[in-house]
Amino acid sequence: METKLNLLIVSDDQVLRQQLQTIAESTEENVLTATTSDAIREMNRQTRDIVVMTQPESDVAIDLVQSIRQINRAVLIIFIAQKTDFALLRNMMRAGVDEFFVFPEETSLFTSRFPTTVKNYSITKNSRETDSAISFGRGRGQIFSFYSGKGGSGKSVISSVLAQTLKLESTAEVILIDLNGQYGGVESMFSIEPNRSIADLLPVIEELNENHIRNVSKTEQHSKLEVLVSPIDAEVAETLGEEFVAKLLRTARRAFDYVIIDLPSTLNGSVITAMEESDKIFYVLTPDTPSLRVLKHYEELSARIGMNLIGKMEVILNFMARENEVQQKDLKNVLRYPIAAALRKDIKGLQPFVNKGEPVRKVVKERKLIPFAKDIRKFSREILKQ
Repeated sequence: METKLNLLIVSDDQVLRQQLQTIAESTEENVLTATTSDAIREMNRQTRDIVVMTQPESDVAIDLVQSIRQINRAVLIIFIAQKTDFALLRNMMRAGVDEFFVFPEETSLFTSRFPTTVKNYSITKNSRETDSAISFGRGRGQIFSFYSGKGGSGKSVISSVLAQTLKLESTAEVILIDLNGQYGGVESMFSIEPNRSIADLLPVIEELNENHIRNVSKTEQHSKLEVLVSPIDAEVAETLGEEFVAKLLRTARRAFDYVIIDLPSTLNGSVITAMEESDKIFYVLTPDTPSLRVLKHYEELSARIGMNLIGKMEVILNFMARENEVQQKDLKNVLRYPIAAALRKDIKGLQPFVNKGEPVRKVVKERKLIPFAKDIRKFSREILKQ
């Protein structure tokens, strides 16, 4: 069974957007619409195969096309202009547009040709996927956020060790971003003494690129994982708003294969933005009643603010042990979300690494891994399969 293509209609004209949506839906593919301001966010949220874009009122068309092309180099971009303009046609083709139409003069031509265009793209895409193996460096990495509404769940340790394990177990480019905002914490897992933090990217956020991020991040010496630490000063952390977080994550997505985010337990605009930008939210849950109660509150709050967790959130069970009153089989009957991993309680094995500030993983093939590291390795291999 062939997978449906993902089509994105981008237009600020509601009537034209609805007209194009009707035409696109006739192909029986997955169709989503967005305004010009939301186009990049939708491209980052899910891979789009075909983008139909109408000429915006403001002079942002070329930048928008270039940004869409940078996110997915294989995307087919169709541009619809308001009038015949050869200079505009030339500039849009140079920017990366594949096909060019003028509405309303060529509406019937577009309507008749669009199904064939979609079919030809589908054939080309399937051929490309068959002939070439999936490799890293596609320009659209995956963002995984680690969150728990309850403090002390172990999410910082889990996200840190997972990021390092992903780097050691693959050729992927991986970055760990600490968005805790106040006091940070992930740098202590690697004995990193940062002289710069995420706040140093604020002056260059409008032109942010991979070089800026790598100049500020620290490289963990064993795995070569990039770590972007949070500012210690809470007052500085408060200046990093929602727009900053969105631009940072979108740039990181284009530069790295995996972006691992350690989120604070508090819910604010920046945390919600990070969750919306993420491909997956891993909720770290400890096997006890108070943790389940906090998870329920988080679900209710997410529903109130319009954030859909179904299909996006998975649960990581931490501190699992035989002596626990609540076991994994009990939680399966309660949870609405899939369990991504169950991590054993391993205080004896893990505590020395945390106290010394030593990485849990240092080399690819370690002979003696503590139980916690083995569970994380199993989890990382499942991620790499996806």
